[in-house]
Amino acid sequence: MRFIKNTAGNAQQDDAKMIAEYRNTGDLDALGTLYNKYMHLVFGVCLNYFKDEEQSKDAVMQIFEELVTKLKIHEVQNFKSWLHVLTRNHCLMALRKSAKQNNVSLDDTFVENSEFVHLDIDNTKETQLTIMEKCMETLPEEQRKSVDLFYLQEKCYKEVADITGYDMLKVKSYIQNGKRNLKICIEKNSSE
Repeated sequence: MRFIKNTAGNAQQDDAKMIAEYRNTGDLDALGTLYNKYMHLVFGVCLNYFKDEEQSKDAVMQIFEELVTKLKIHEVQNFKSWLHVLTRNHCLMALRKSAKQNNVSLDDTFVENSEFVHLDIDNTKETQLTIMEKCMETLPEEQRKSVDLFYLQEKCYKEVADITGYDMLKVKSYIQNGKRNLKICIEKNSSE
C-alpha cells in the first residue's frame, strides 16, 4: 500500500514540477512532455463522448491548445484529475455547440434541420443537456452567472468575483446553492 501511495505522490510531484517549469519559462516542450503522459486518457474520454476517432483526435489537439493558456492562469493541484475535468467539459461544450447548430428557430419552435438529422450524441445525452439548460434558466441570476462562469467557463472563485462584482463569500455561496438547486431541478425533470 505504501509503495502505491508514494508512486501516485511522485507522479503528482513530477507533474507539479513540469507545470511550474512551463509557467516559469513558457517552454512548450515541458508542457508537451506532461501532456504526452495523459494523452491516451484524453483520447479515451473524447472517444467516449464523440464516438468518432477523427473528431476525438482533433479534440486532443484542441485541448492541448487550451492548456497553453489555462495552465498559466489556473492553480492545479492534481493535473490528471484537472485534465480529466477539462477534457470532459471540452467535449460537453463541443456537443452542446453541435446540437445548437443543428437546430433552426421557427416562431419560437425548434425544428431539426433535415441536413443534420443524425447527431453524434445519443438521445440520453441530448435530453440531459436540454434538461440542464432549462434548469440553468430557473436559477436566480446570481447563481446562474456564478455557476456558468465557475463550471462551464472554468473560472476560479476570484475570477468569478472580478467578472460579476460579487463578494468572494457570496460567489462561493451562489455556486454552492446554484449547484444544489441545479441538481434538484435536474433530478426532478429527469424523473418526469
